[in-house]
Amino acid sequence: MPRFIESIKLLNGKFYRLELHQNRINKVFDDHFKKDKKICLNEYIYASPFPKKGLYKCRIVFDSAIRKLEYIPYEVRKIRSLRLLETDIETLPYKKEDRSNLNNAFAKREHCDDVLLIKNGLLTDTSFCNIALFDGHTWITPRIPLIYGVNRAQLLAEGKIIEKDIKADELANFSSLRLFNAMMEFGECELIRYIIRKYNHQVSIHIP
Repeated sequence: MPRFIESIKLLNGKFYRLELHQNRINKVFDDHFKKDKKICLNEYIYASPFPKKGLYKCRIVFDSAIRKLEYIPYEVRKIRSLRLLETDIETLPYKKEDRSNLNNAFAKREHCDDVLLIKNGLLTDTSFCNIALFDGHTWITPRIPLIYGVNRAQLLAEGKIIEKDIKADELANFSSLRLFNAMMEFGECELIRYIIRKYNHQVSIHIP
C-alpha cells in the first residue's frame, strides 16, 4: 500500500493552509482509498499538544489512516544556484512518501544548491519547491509542475501568479525566479537578475 505525506507549516502555534492540505488528502482518498473514511486534519492535529513558539514542519505520513505525526524545527534553505536537469519524473497532485526519484535528481546538482527540473523541454520544479518567474509585469509558474503544491494553489487563487508553459530556452526572458513551497512563503527565496553560465556543457542559474 503506498504512503503519502503532507508537510504543514506551523509558525508560533498557527497552522498554515490547512484547508488546502485537506483538499490534497481528499484527492489521495478519492484515488486510492475510496472505501475508507477520509482523514480530518483539524480533528487530528488539534487533538494532541504541538509547539506554540518557533517555526516547525508538521509532517504527516498516511495511507488509509495517519501512520506518523512529527514536528521538526525548520530553517529555510538558502538557494543561490540551480542546475538545469532533464527528468521524466511523474507529475502528481499529491506527495508520495517515497522521494527517491527527487532525491536522485537532487544528488546530481553538482556545484549548485539544487536542481531545476526540465520535462519535455518545459520547466517544472526544483527538487523541493515550485517556482515562478518574473517577466517584468507578471509572475508566471509552470502550467504542469511535478507537484501541485498548496502554496502554489493559494497564490493562483489570489491572482499573485498565473500558469503558463515555460520553455527551458526562455529563461533569459525573465529577470527573477522565486522558489516556494508549503514551508517557504512567496518572496522568501528569490534569485534576482540571475544569469546563465555553462559548466562542462551543463547550464546553471547563479546570482551574479
